Amino acid sequence: MPPTERLLTFAATAFAIIVVPGPSVLFIISRGVALGRRAALATVFGNAAGLAVQVAAVAAGLGAVVEEFVVVFTVMKLAGAGYLVWLGIRAIRNRRALGGSIGTSIEPRSVRRILREGFVVGVSNPKSVLLFVAILPQFVARDAGAVPVQMLLLGAIAVCIALLSDGTWALAAGTARNWIARRPRRLQAIGGASGFVMIGLGVRLALTGRHD
Repeated sequence: MPPTERLLTFAATAFAIIVVPGPSVLFIISRGVALGRRAALATVFGNAAGLAVQVAAVAAGLGAVVEEFVVVFTVMKLAGAGYLVWLGIRAIRNRRALGGSIGTSIEPRSVRRILREGFVVGVSNPKSVLLFVAILPQFVARDAGAVPVQMLLLGAIAVCIALLSDGTWALAAGTARNWIARRPRRLQAIGGASGFVMIGLGVRLALTGRHD
């Protein structure tokens, strides 16, 4: 197990990276404003599941593959970017339906779909790939042994921080939606705007380099 000092330092580092809005946070905010708190929180949990997969992959040694081979990183990045653009286009096309959704609940099937969408955005987020592949291993005490277990522990800390941070953004965005939803046209406009935000995020993500 890493020394307590390393755990605290990693937690502070992870918090500083996670709290800055990136593709996942902006995606959660757009979902909260357009669809409400329930959808935003579902997106948060889906995103966290995607982060957990990244952590497991790094602990299993796949992080070194991503770090060494640019093509692997590029494929992951472009897949996430394309998915965001597709979601944005769909949000713009379906924006008029939001006005009629006021006062109605999200069907369970829709929640599963939102969880899945949040998962895809989370598992392909290059900011978290950077955190888990390039930064997390630096806090492992290799002389203490059980390196994969240490990586899982550090990764779990980061995922918990992401849940708290993203959950706060989700609740704030969902609360804002309650005010916006008083007028259906506002909600339709926000739905269209969130679509353009997602498309912009996808394009920005596609153009983002590794910075190594």
